[in-house]
Amino acid sequence: MSRIKGTDTKPELLVRSIIHRLGYRFSLYRRDLPGSPDIVLPKHKKIIFVHGCFWHGHKGCKRSLRPSSNIEFWQHKLEKNIMRDKKNAAELRKKGWTVFVLWQCQTRKPEKLIIKIEKFLGYK
Repeated sequence: MSRIKGTDTKPELLVRSIIHRLGYRFSLYRRDLPGSPDIVLPKHKKIIFVHGCFWHGHKGCKRSLRPSSNIEFWQHKLEKNIMRDKKNAAELRKKGWTVFVLWQCQTRKPEKLIIKIEKFLGYK
């Protein structure tokens, strides 16, 4: 697990590239906000999390299947991640932020991803 990248993943880089091409400026991994969001657009009060399907438990996604060995360990670990994500999103919403979660599997189709991001940001 020590080799798992937490920042600057390919899906994150793709999303950042799209947002930048749309003309938006943003901050990365703001530690002063709950969950250290991947992308923060302070001017618009919007936050984007780019979640890995496995690590954050994307329901219905084939990439989120749990390992068949050491089941109890993985169940506990992944459920903790999911609960933490919900708590962080709720705290951010309480503070007035609009939160958007993009999943790793959604970055496989950039055309659809661009539309989702434009809709969230209210791009004209």
